[in-house]
Amino acid sequence: MIGKSAGKRASLRSSDQLSDAPSVAIVGATGAVGREIIKVLSQRQFSLSRLRLLASHRSAGTTVPFGGQPYEVEELGSNSFDGVDIAFFSAGASISREYAPVATSKGCLVVDNSSAFRMDPGTPLVVPEVNSHHLAGHSGLIAVPNCSAILMCVAVWPLHQVATVRRISVSTYQAASGAGAIAMAELEQQARDWTAGDPITQKFFDRQYIFNVFCHESKMDRETGYNTEELKMAEETRKIFDNQNLQIAATCVRVPVLRAHSEAVYLTFEKPLSPEDARAILAQAEGVRVVDDRESNRHPEPILASHRDRVLVGRIRRDLSQPDGRGLALFLAGDQLRKGAALNAVQIAECLRD
Repeated sequence: MIGKSAGKRASLRSSDQLSDAPSVAIVGATGAVGREIIKVLSQRQFSLSRLRLLASHRSAGTTVPFGGQPYEVEELGSNSFDGVDIAFFSAGASISREYAPVATSKGCLVVDNSSAFRMDPGTPLVVPEVNSHHLAGHSGLIAVPNCSAILMCVAVWPLHQVATVRRISVSTYQAASGAGAIAMAELEQQARDWTAGDPITQKFFDRQYIFNVFCHESKMDRETGYNTEELKMAEETRKIFDNQNLQIAATCVRVPVLRAHSEAVYLTFEKPLSPEDARAILAQAEGVRVVDDRESNRHPEPILASHRDRVLVGRIRRDLSQPDGRGLALFLAGDQLRKGAALNAVQIAECLRD
């Protein structure tokens, strides 16, 4: 559950709240995020009265374990949400656009992991540690932000509360997990190919991934030179922080890491904030674990963040290019499948049950 140190708590109408044991559906249940949602629900002992696993016809009939029992995956259709209280969507924007309105029309609350509704003015875009109060008065649909934006917001928000961030410059180092199970499998296959001396499999990314770094594969705006991932980080963070004047510049690249994203973040504040004070603030922040051992050179690494709920933050230091003391630099790592997607979605549901 989100603790008292989080942003303002949601003040929800009783009709907005979930029951203590809702009926739950997961759309995209056999994908990387869908399977992680199932795992998070089990690990957090999320009480539910029924679980419905939904996917395409290709996955229908397969079984996925939950709570020690096998659950059969059903084909997603227009009747899939009958009697369902809350549905977690993790099957891509096109599926969300088609089926989220079907679900909400039947009184089902939708928590959507896709990009379909994130920038819709009427849809809350929520990181519970930051802006759970935006859940108040939702219309039946809540969006989960971009994974890289979530991780950054969890780390930056506590500092913003104290010194007010004016500008963020961020470079992301994004793992295969952000592109799904197929991308993770291809990275593993390329490692086997390299070891065996075989030709490198290049089906998903259409290039060598292992021992390589390249611009994020999202669509590039040829006029500005920014890819969609970079634009999402800026637009979504402004919405989450409820500050359209926040200056954000992002560079997003894919790195040959199986799971968990990393980010180098440079911040400019309205007033000075020392590294010592920042470290103390982050040590008390919800969803953050400070890993900042300069003497032993132990700092956030994706392998340390993998399968963990908290965002690891370290390399907390003064930005020497800003001599007025208003600049700080930090480095973070967080599990894209957990806090960057599945966990964030389940936390939203928990907020609505509190």
